Amino acid sequence: MIDQLMSQLPTESTQQAVGYPSVFLLVTLGALVPVVPTGAVVSSAAVVAFHQTAPLSMLYVFLVASFGAFLGDMALYWLGRRGVGSKNGSRWLAKIKDHAPPDRLEQAQEKLREHGVTVLVLSRLVPAGRIPVMLACLLAEWPSRRFARGDVPACLAWAATYQLIGILGGSLFAEPWQGVLAAVVLTVVVAAAPALWHRVRGAGGGRGAPDGGAPGHGTPGSGGQET
Repeated sequence: MIDQLMSQLPTESTQQAVGYPSVFLLVTLGALVPVVPTGAVVSSAAVVAFHQTAPLSMLYVFLVASFGAFLGDMALYWLGRRGVGSKNGSRWLAKIKDHAPPDRLEQAQEKLREHGVTVLVLSRLVPAGRIPVMLACLLAEWPSRRFARGDVPACLAWAATYQLIGILGGSLFAEPWQGVLAAVVLTVVVAAAPALWHRVRGAGGGRGAPDGGAPGHGTPGSGGQET
């Protein structure tokens, strides 16, 4: 009976045939529409690959995730350039701006002027940092070729980082589903940490100001929270 059940389970080759295209499509879609948790997708795929016997499965996940991220980034950047170049803009450019708060956009533009391509590489490793930097590149009128030169190492570093998170989750548990769950939770925590920290700082700054105080007589530095 057990042998029959085991024979009905999908083989590793079947999992790979379905899994790699799925990872590619989800990562590419997530780069175009920044609501898909692409980091969790890569981490989960890395957990599954970690528990497989195929020697190159981890390499395949890395290459597929990197290429999907790069292709999605370039497609979104191309659509954004069309929006910048057109008279009335485009809905894609508007969507990019919706995901780039003004304060983060201003910081991204400043750092882009100071450090150039390095900021583009780091932007993919910082949660919610990719879109403001991409928009800053669009507003700075970077050609697609220059953006691509910085986006290649950015996508490679991003895929490697989230694959390491998946390997960590996979190494802690014997069952793949447990490792996938751990990797997804860790990915969500990493993605949510900057926003939570920003809210805590904002709440702390608000409590530090005395009620009813005259303008200019608050605590030192209280006006520096909104940067």
